[in-house]
Amino acid sequence: MMLPSHGNGFKNNVITFLYIFLASVLFALSFPNLFVTNGIFLLAWVAYVPVFIAISRIGLGASIFWGALYGYTAYGLFNYWLSVFHPLAGVIVGCIYLTYFAILFPLLKLAERLFPKRYYIVQWLLWLSYEFLRTKGFLGYAYGITGYSQWQVLPLIQISALFGVWAVSALVVFPSTYFASWIVDNIKNPTQHWFSFIKKEWLAPSLWFCALIASLIYGFISPVSYEQAPKARVALIQHNTDPWRGGIVAYRQNFAILKRLSLEAVSQEQKPDLVVWSETAFVPRIYWHKTYRDDQESYELVKDLLDFLATQDIPYVIGNDDGRKEVNEEGVWDSVDYNAAILFKNGEEQQIYRKMHLVPFTEHFPYKKQLPFMYEALRNADTHFWKKGTEVTVFEANGIKFSTPICFEDTFGYISRRFVQNGVELIVNLTNDAWSKSLPSQMQHATMAVFRAIENRRSVVRSTASGQTCAIDPNGRIIAMAPAFTEVQLTVDVPLLSQTTWYTKYGDFLAWIFLSLSGLSLLLAVVRLTIRACHRTIKEE
Repeated sequence: MMLPSHGNGFKNNVITFLYIFLASVLFALSFPNLFVTNGIFLLAWVAYVPVFIAISRIGLGASIFWGALYGYTAYGLFNYWLSVFHPLAGVIVGCIYLTYFAILFPLLKLAERLFPKRYYIVQWLLWLSYEFLRTKGFLGYAYGITGYSQWQVLPLIQISALFGVWAVSALVVFPSTYFASWIVDNIKNPTQHWFSFIKKEWLAPSLWFCALIASLIYGFISPVSYEQAPKARVALIQHNTDPWRGGIVAYRQNFAILKRLSLEAVSQEQKPDLVVWSETAFVPRIYWHKTYRDDQESYELVKDLLDFLATQDIPYVIGNDDGRKEVNEEGVWDSVDYNAAILFKNGEEQQIYRKMHLVPFTEHFPYKKQLPFMYEALRNADTHFWKKGTEVTVFEANGIKFSTPICFEDTFGYISRRFVQNGVELIVNLTNDAWSKSLPSQMQHATMAVFRAIENRRSVVRSTASGQTCAIDPNGRIIAMAPAFTEVQLTVDVPLLSQTTWYTKYGDFLAWIFLSLSGLSLLLAVVRLTIRACHRTIKEE
């Protein structure tokens, strides 16, 4: 009995569709979702089995369509909340992943044809390479990397201190490729013993099992002890508003909440070393209105803020739109905006960090000249474009060295790694996910910060507009979290460490190995087929 050939017939298409839909649902449920707040991490270990079975049923040409369908469906279910962020966001991300998988599925099908015996290994490498590549460049987006689904399994994810999230993905993805290949082999050969495939293909799963056991052993012995480490006491302010909603009246009301919660934090018997407000928690541009005073109401609100900060002897980190006048590419003075975190002490600006990795389309679009119609569509949809920052700022306050990846930036390992390489002892994330009005959105974001802590063995604190405001210790354990969608201040004591991990030293080298091996495998297979074709031609002549 053979598999139905290449998707012919209505019945076969329906079955393939059911595989694709099941795979999309399993993928979405593996991460925080509407039904299970923390996600069902076990599902990730088999989430792609239906994908690889579906690929075995279809032809090379049809794989483009089915890949596009999987990409759009899986990310539509997983990132459903993006449509709230921006009218175009959900469609754009859906189309991006439609395109990615329309490319990936044919490669996975080619692997099956080029490597008839052990194609599942090449498919595994290709999948890991795809996960790595999609975090690169303008379209870089880290949500949905398989390893992040395991954020609750602390013994397993400690290997991130060596290899980043990529090692976790490698362990979790392999069972899907192997089990799918096993199932397909038994469907193709129904008369053979069910375990014949395992007898033939025992080495790869044995190596995987050894790697899994080694990772778990490492996970139990590697967590750092920080009982004797110095501590930083940080007050994280969650104002539970989307700061960009409304005009000056709403901005003033939001400031009143921030001020009240901050005073509550600093009036504690044991005062914090630092008070942190979330991403753009204070919307009027502080530097701009203090300097140019072109809007009286905004200037007065900025003055009220600075007057308040002048009464505070504790440093404040405030998320703000840093507006300046700079010379643009045409040599003309123009106004620019940076998504910034500003350190204040006694009402005076001490240091500033400007966000370096901007969200594609909704914060940054560098193709104005090449795609003017897209640029205008984004502008007409009220997109607020920022200018990229360039400086890897290390703040110093009350003896604490810290940096402030802003919102989206803490989803990328390389950014926090750069900060730590520059001497950071504490990672302070400022985030605004209030626009999503979605607990799964906030949880998906927060769970990735767990890996930033382990990768660098640094404490991570997150000050958010509406959730998830929390503190994570250097071993990835969430030691405190404020209730979502509430006005609250969360004061936490976190250890300050300065050790260096393999990941901090060497970064994503394991991901580059996966990418190199997958590319080399396909290249060698093509060369092998070319040589065979040449030999056949010579014999025929």
